[in-house]
Amino acid sequence: MSWNLWLGGSPVDGHRDKQLAVLLAADVDVVGLQETAVHAAPELAEALGWFHHSAGENLAVLSRHPVVDTLGDPAVGFYGAAGARIRLDEHPDGTPHELVLWTAHLNYTPYGPYDACFGGLPAAELADREGESGRVREIDGILAAMAPDLAAADRTPVLLVGDFNAPSHLDWTAAAAPLHGGHGPVDWPVSRAVERAGLRDSYREAHPDPVAAPGATWSPVHPRHEDGSGRPEPQDRIDFVLHAGDRLDVLDSTALATGRIAPWPDVAANDWPSDHAAVVTTFRFARRG
Repeated sequence: MSWNLWLGGSPVDGHRDKQLAVLLAADVDVVGLQETAVHAAPELAEALGWFHHSAGENLAVLSRHPVVDTLGDPAVGFYGAAGARIRLDEHPDGTPHELVLWTAHLNYTPYGPYDACFGGLPAAELADREGESGRVREIDGILAAMAPDLAAADRTPVLLVGDFNAPSHLDWTAAAAPLHGGHGPVDWPVSRAVERAGLRDSYREAHPDPVAAPGATWSPVHPRHEDGSGRPEPQDRIDFVLHAGDRLDVLDSTALATGRIAPWPDVAANDWPSDHAAVVTTFRFARRG
């Protein structure tokens, strides 16, 4: 699972219990969190009896399975990435089966779907604006930090999950242009960068057609733009579960937002304690080799 908790969940009453209910109902094994507000991960891990690694004020990994190493800068800022090596089990010959999970959060402004749908910028200018946002620089730095893990991904699978605040070129196709204000194709540079690094988009593997399965994660609480204009909020897939290596087979993937979800600003009583949908991918761990 990848899940942005929305300022730790604070806009929603009883958010910690609601977060626990979501995690238990989803029956997940490993989770990359963003916007943890420092306390979410240790409190959730204690309540679940799980392991965790928290980095800075914003990022964390939760796991049913032992965290055997931590990766990245432990004092990472609000935007960036942090990782953990997780031991799943052991082969009968004593060889450990492990995976590496990195969780990332990229800068939120300027936001490409707003530039496209509200600003009417053409595809070339949208790519330039991504550079201005800092997201391209951020993802390049994250991929550089992940390079040793990615080089060994066929032995130890690698996941990169997170809120990229950027769409995917796999979604903004010519066929899907009506979903994106008439824009498409758009060659979004952040999704291209992770693709070049060898990371595959698990949601698009499970659902190859972006028209039939848009998979929007932003935003279940914002059907209308919050500026009061009444114009529709662009709904987009900006949260991802990406994977590298040949040992993880995608069985299914879903954008998850459940229960009562009233729109902003009347969110305090919502069952779903976030402004993002989570992404949950089910993998089969293939014991190849």
